[in-house]
Amino acid sequence: MTVRSVSVVVVTWNGLELTRRCLDSLARQDAGGRDVEVVVVDNGSTDGTVAALRGRADVRVVALGRNTGFAGGVNAGVAASSGDVVVLLNNDAVAEPGFLDRLVAPFDADPGPAGPRLGATTGRVVLSGRFRPALPGEQGLVDHAGRTWARTDDEAGARLLNSTGNEVTRSGNGRDRDWLADAAGPAAAADVFGFNGGSAALARAALEDVGPLDESLFMYYEDTELSWRLRRRGWTVAHVHDAVTVHDHAGSSDAGSAFFRDHNERNRLVVALVHAPATVVARALARSAVRACLGPERRRRAAALATVLRRAPGALRRRRAVDRAARVPRSEVAALLVPDGVRP
Repeated sequence: MTVRSVSVVVVTWNGLELTRRCLDSLARQDAGGRDVEVVVVDNGSTDGTVAALRGRADVRVVALGRNTGFAGGVNAGVAASSGDVVVLLNNDAVAEPGFLDRLVAPFDADPGPAGPRLGATTGRVVLSGRFRPALPGEQGLVDHAGRTWARTDDEAGARLLNSTGNEVTRSGNGRDRDWLADAAGPAAAADVFGFNGGSAALARAALEDVGPLDESLFMYYEDTELSWRLRRRGWTVAHVHDAVTVHDHAGSSDAGSAFFRDHNERNRLVVALVHAPATVVARALARSAVRACLGPERRRRAAALATVLRRAPGALRRRRAVDRAARVPRSEVAALLVPDGVRP
C-alpha cells in the first residue's frame, strides 16, 4: 500500500483554545510529501468554535449542531474526508514534530493482501506536565499497580505515559497500555491489542471492511470495540514509538464525573458481551454485580448494570453478526488479553 493522502480528524466540543493549539501543532507537521487534509468535527459547541475555525484556511469544519459523542464525531469526519489513511487526534493533544509522517509510514510497508493486513497504528501518548509519587492520602492519578501519582511543578519530576495503545484484561476491562509508565523507559512492543482513539491512524480500507465506530457507545470504549472488530477480520494494530503526542489528560472531559463513570462501566460490559469469550463476560458481569451490591455508589452502579441488561439482547445479536463475518476465531484474539492489575 502506498499512502498518497492523509485525512486528520479532530473532534471538539466547547474546547476552542485546546483545539486551536492542537491544529497549530498539525500545521507544523511534515507529512512526508503526502497530501493532508484536516477536518474538525464540532459537536454542537456554544463557545464560538465553528465561527472561529472557519476562518482558518488549513481546516475544514463539519458542524453537526448537536453532541453526537466521540464516535459520532469521528464517523462524520471520516465520511467527510477522502484520505487513504485517517488519523484521529484528540483536540486536547499536541502533536510532536514528525508525528504524522511516522504514524502513517508503516502503511507504506504493509504488504496488503499478500500478508498480514495493517488496519491501524497507534502512537505514544505522553501526559503533559510532570509527576511525583503522591503522599499518603493525597489525590492523583492511579497506575495499573495501584500507585498514585500527583502533579508537580518541579522540573525534576517524572514524565509519564498516557498510552502506547489499548489493551483488554481478562475481566473485560479496556485500558491504556503503559498508563503512567516512565516516558523515558524502553520502547513498548509494536504489537498491541488495539489503538488509542486519541492518537491513531486507520486504513480507510480497514474501516470500509469492518464498519464505523459504534455510535451507541457515545463516548469511551469505542476504540476498543472497533479494535475487536479489526482483529476478528484479520487486521493488525501496530504501536509506533516515535509518533508522539502530548496529552492533557481529561482536558476535554472530566474523568471523575458521574457521566464518565456511568458510560465507562456500561460500555465495558456491552463491549464484552459483543466480543469477549464467555469466561471474560462472566467475570465482567460478576465483578459489576458485586460492586452494585456491596461497593460504594451502589445505586449508580446498579442503574448502569440494569441498562446493560436491557441492552443485552441487542448486544448478543451483534455478537452473532460479528461471528458470522469473522475471519479470525475469538480465541485467537482473546490470546492477546492481559491479566488484571500489573502488566506481565
